[in-house]
Amino acid sequence: MTDLGSYETAYDKFDWQLARKELGYEDGSPLNIGYYCTDRNCERGLGDTVALIWEDSSGDVRRYTFNDLRIHSNAYASLLADLKIASGERVCIFMDRVPDLYFSFLGILKLGAIAVPLFSAFGEDSLLTRMENSGAAAIFTTRKHVKKVRKIRDRLPQLKHIVVVDGDGMALKEREHAFNVETAPKVESFDVYPATADTPSVLHYTSGTTGQPKGALHVHGSIFQQHLTTKWVLDLKPGDVYWCTADPGWVTGTSYGIIGPWSLGITQVVLEVGFFPARWYGAIENFGVTVWYSAPTAIRLLMREGEATVKKFDLSSLRHICSVGEPLNPEAVIWSEKVYGLPFHDTWWQTETGSIMISNFPGMKIKPGSMGKPFPGVTAAVLGPDYNPVLEPGKAGVLALKPPWPSMFRTYWNNPSTYEAKFKNGWYITGDRARIDKEGYFWFVGRDDDVINTGGHLVSPFEVESALLEHEAVAESAAIGKPDPVNMEVVKAFVALKPGHEPSHDLELNIINFIRKHLSPLAMPQEIEFVKSLPKTRSGKIMRRLLRAQETGEEIGDISTLEDD
Repeated sequence: MTDLGSYETAYDKFDWQLARKELGYEDGSPLNIGYYCTDRNCERGLGDTVALIWEDSSGDVRRYTFNDLRIHSNAYASLLADLKIASGERVCIFMDRVPDLYFSFLGILKLGAIAVPLFSAFGEDSLLTRMENSGAAAIFTTRKHVKKVRKIRDRLPQLKHIVVVDGDGMALKEREHAFNVETAPKVESFDVYPATADTPSVLHYTSGTTGQPKGALHVHGSIFQQHLTTKWVLDLKPGDVYWCTADPGWVTGTSYGIIGPWSLGITQVVLEVGFFPARWYGAIENFGVTVWYSAPTAIRLLMREGEATVKKFDLSSLRHICSVGEPLNPEAVIWSEKVYGLPFHDTWWQTETGSIMISNFPGMKIKPGSMGKPFPGVTAAVLGPDYNPVLEPGKAGVLALKPPWPSMFRTYWNNPSTYEAKFKNGWYITGDRARIDKEGYFWFVGRDDDVINTGGHLVSPFEVESALLEHEAVAESAAIGKPDPVNMEVVKAFVALKPGHEPSHDLELNIINFIRKHLSPLAMPQEIEFVKSLPKTRSGKIMRRLLRAQETGEEIGDISTLEDD
């Protein structure tokens, strides 16, 4: 366990300069995440250390050293340079968790371009929305996913290049390129872009209550906080084998599935396969995983699988386990301590924050169900309606953070007004609600907006509703999160039909099949309820809050703005 002394002492003595010193960074010198995750590790004598242990869906395993990581990321950076991609241009990554995803991410940053990781399960519409908004100049993808890109390419005039990373031998179309990093010429040296702490690095898309998904823009200086939180919260140190189960299409998969661990020179495991308990436990046993970072949804599914499966594997290598993505229910903490001999340490943060902000630290007393306490250097509070801190312990309010912090996002791409609206009275307003107990522990209460959190992934009601409205029978639609014992929430849709159409099971199936091509599996409604009309305000805004309250049996609250029947 990392020696922090007492949490309070660490908090009082904390200075972000500590991260700079640990990374060997001198003020005024270049700061490029790609360099710090690859070349610097080789310069530290870790070139032959395994950086990535990758297991594919069939169980085959490949290992890559930090020197491999350096050379392969150089190759991707060189390829982009040859394609005339300039610093600051956006380059999307749209592929499953294959090694090229990780090489290309670091190569994009080495060039000085902005990496835009996209979840591989996105449908055509979701992909188009994000690529169009970002003005992507290029995209890295695979044979499996290039068909989706081809279908929307004519609507992306700024897209210059499509690179198929396993495209050797396939028939290519205009502006498409095949690239195989394993057979491409080795690039031993690449002039890494001299980024500063404020140079844009990663553009992560999240979903808001209404409107289009928002692109949270991060900078190279985020590595200071990602490095230190990885060391202090995830407790990584030399010799560890680390496994983060998150997909890099989401921020956890980049902040703590790429940047944090590799800035420390740590070996990490990546499984291409999805959720299969035996495969997961087998990976922990076979690779000797010591630190495991996963999501409450997966943890609840493992709980449902039961102890019998656990007993088939030797998990004695584990020494620290953490969770992220949504509130971790108390039962999961108690269960993990009983079954694994270790409690899950919950962590809280957002796409916008870029790294862990509130957490349960190693060695800290865990209160099952609590978010923990703010990371040193982070000032968090619960605010009342006047946007001033609530002083009464246990009283709920809006969870807020005092800017700035190193990994803080710098804007919403092409949406500065929404970015500015996130700051009130000198605080960043997270959109979550929480309370603080007498001992300073934070407790999640709920969300202030309509975003649906399904399995730790945020789904925009707008995207679901837009897909539904394209069906010929749908007149109006609304989507909410329905409580679910495994995924926390699943998407439920309310649909009002056009004249001439009547509710039926066959129509429901027809609508579901129709919208599959527009939405990712995570965003697909698990239930459709047909209604005569949707509750709306007098200005025409659908009141999802009212639908949620009716669904869960909660108090409806103020309906003074509800339109008359």
